[in-house]
Amino acid sequence: MSGVKTATPTMARAINDRLALDLLLDRGPLTAPQLRTLTGLSRPTVSDLIERLRADGLIEVTGEAGADRRGPNARLYGLVTARAHVAGVDLRRDAVHVSIADIAGNAEGSVTVPMPPDPEPDLAALVAGAVRAAAGPLVPHTVVLGAPGMVHPRTGLASCGGLRGARPDLQTAIADRLGVPVVLENEVNLAALAEHRDGAAAGHDDFALLWLDDGIGAAVVLDGRLRRGASGGAGEVGLLRFAGTDFCHLMEAGVAAGRRVEDLAGPIVEGVFALVAVLDPGLVVLGGTLGRQGGERLADLVAERLGGLSPADTEVRPSLVEGDAILRGAVLSALDLVRDDVFGRV
Repeated sequence: MSGVKTATPTMARAINDRLALDLLLDRGPLTAPQLRTLTGLSRPTVSDLIERLRADGLIEVTGEAGADRRGPNARLYGLVTARAHVAGVDLRRDAVHVSIADIAGNAEGSVTVPMPPDPEPDLAALVAGAVRAAAGPLVPHTVVLGAPGMVHPRTGLASCGGLRGARPDLQTAIADRLGVPVVLENEVNLAALAEHRDGAAAGHDDFALLWLDDGIGAAVVLDGRLRRGASGGAGEVGLLRFAGTDFCHLMEAGVAAGRRVEDLAGPIVEGVFALVAVLDPGLVVLGGTLGRQGGERLADLVAERLGGLSPADTEVRPSLVEGDAILRGAVLSALDLVRDDVFGRV
């Protein structure tokens, strides 16, 4: 059959190597027989694969499968987790939060640095200093930074709304100071990534995350892919106006006034309805501090009121990501990048 490409030996080895490395990431140390069973590869192929990955410094012998089993097949092979490290950063209006992880995703350090009182702080220096403080002697392979505002998907130029000291070239300025690759992403987009991997949207290819926190926004995932829009503005629902008031101001005022969950459900459903009417995502996750605190009670109230507005069948759930969802998403995004670089992308 003409036009059909077959895998070259080099490509086949790369595919097999990445398959084995992903299994070790997912399951932990494995023996050669276990790798053969899980991959379906032959004994010689797995033997060559193991030797190749050991020579490349990607895996190492971590122990034996049992005291009653000796020899090469009893050896447990695991990842060299210190091969590379990543930094996730959550840049808030009041502080910078940083988390360091090794290539397997194990936490290696963290730090929170308060935002200084200066009207125009040097954000690049602040973030770079926080990353160095969290990493200690480690040098991150990649840094992923989540910040409020729009980030252009092609140029990386940012309009970090509400951040003192914000500058369009923040990504480049931080990278210059750290000397490592830096990726800048809208913070709600990163929270959506965490929700998709570890939270309420796990297993869903289509959903929207409504972020109800220090700033109001949304993230959109369709067909399993994050949608940023032509200029990075997809999901900026805080700009919507209801009864002459911006949605972001409406929510922030309501939260500040300590309104009951029952009262907050009204304005929230307006924002949810806008997402559902345009996107029909099938699932809306309520994230941020308010989404988590409101829990199932708030989600149920919003779903009930939404049912009277929209004919589209839509599930509403509270966020299930533990801790800082933005920071978790930043680390996950950085891990995706570093693994593709170190393990090989196939």
